[in-house]
Amino acid sequence: MSSDNLLKKIKELREVTGVGFKDCKIAIDETNGDIQKSVELLRKKGIAKANKRMGRVAAEGLVCVSEDSNKIAMVEINSETDFVAKNNEFIIFVEEISKLSLEKKGKIEDILISNMTNQKNVEENLVDLVSKIGEKITIRRNAFVDSTNCVNFSYVHSSLKKNVGKLAVILSLRSKKSKSELSNLGKQLSMHIAASAPISIDKGGLDKQVVEKEKEIIIEELKNSGKDNKIIEKIALGKLNKFINDNTLLEQEWIIDPKKKVKDIIKEFSGNEDLKIESFFRFKVGEGL
Repeated sequence: MSSDNLLKKIKELREVTGVGFKDCKIAIDETNGDIQKSVELLRKKGIAKANKRMGRVAAEGLVCVSEDSNKIAMVEINSETDFVAKNNEFIIFVEEISKLSLEKKGKIEDILISNMTNQKNVEENLVDLVSKIGEKITIRRNAFVDSTNCVNFSYVHSSLKKNVGKLAVILSLRSKKSKSELSNLGKQLSMHIAASAPISIDKGGLDKQVVEKEKEIIIEELKNSGKDNKIIEKIALGKLNKFINDNTLLEQEWIIDPKKKVKDIIKEFSGNEDLKIESFFRFKVGEGL
């Protein structure tokens, strides 16, 4: 690896983890420049924590929500810079794709061949927009929920304009209650999801590989901290359970009243009636890229 490339890798790792130059260089050397493996190595050594800085992403763009008669669609479209994301032509493009996603029930293959208001299809307009703006623009992901047996809600955090922003949520509740009866709960749950970023509804929805990887990191970190092997497993179990609780919606502390969990709020609200969180989608621009 050239010295320039090495310095670039070290700088990137420092930005992600907040760890010093020397430790970052050692990690880069040991992993042959693999940033993800370097992050894991630093965590195992107890030098880096899984903090918010590790979630930094470079991608920009917008999320847009469209809804009609309890049907909701949400799309994320990425650009290279925030400057482009604020461009009016880009915003109009995002809004129109969101409406097409609602019309085509979230089927990306149908969206791409659909005509937009200028009578060109989405793929053609995407090429034209890239050529005009001079940045890579991608339709990254979309979500759709219909009205079958569920009451649906959406929330856009700090919206740039109506239903357009950097972070949005779709929530589906299975209940016999009407949307007006569920309105306050649906709004509060959507805002909670936006703020607390759960990965799944409950433990069963977590990816087993994600859980196993976290367990591996926790155990290695404890070993490197000099903890007695006899208590490592017990401490690791406690830390892993905290990870699971922090990342599953029903087990998360309720953002409005941290003394309660989300599952407690659902139970209090529903009483003897059946109320279930059927699904949720949370799109934050660039997250995971």
